[in-house]
Amino acid sequence: MMTERLTYLQPTEAAGRALFRRAIEGQVVMLNLLRFRDVADYSAHPHLKPERPLSGAEAFDRYIAHTLPYLKESGGELIFMGDGGSFLIGPESERWDRIMLVRQSSVSSFIAFAANAAYLSGLGHREAAIEDSRLLPLVQTPLNSSTS
Repeated sequence: MMTERLTYLQPTEAAGRALFRRAIEGQVVMLNLLRFRDVADYSAHPHLKPERPLSGAEAFDRYIAHTLPYLKESGGELIFMGDGGSFLIGPESERWDRIMLVRQSSVSSFIAFAANAAYLSGLGHREAAIEDSRLLPLVQTPLNSSTS
């Protein structure tokens, strides 16, 4: 029996509603797990297609260069970006090429950033680059010093 592999490239409406229902107050950090295509696919965004083929990683670098000014303008910041790999604990067959942590001052700031038309004009680089992704909103938990 052949199983179809699910990929995740965009949030669903249900996931967006669930994020709002969490009623997160204050900062939120977005954990991004990204798997790149070997060769970027610009078929859905021909106006962004470069003159020579790019790897998924190269297309994603273009997305980051386009995105950082809008992220900063929204009050957000890229606090970590690094190369991934296979899990030490997790499915052996699963790997993620790049990991990012992006902090936003609030969920509403994140939503405003994600809806910014100027930012969206370069989103095609991300879509060309990514084969699969995960995005997990994180809320910091204070350390409890009384347990030590």
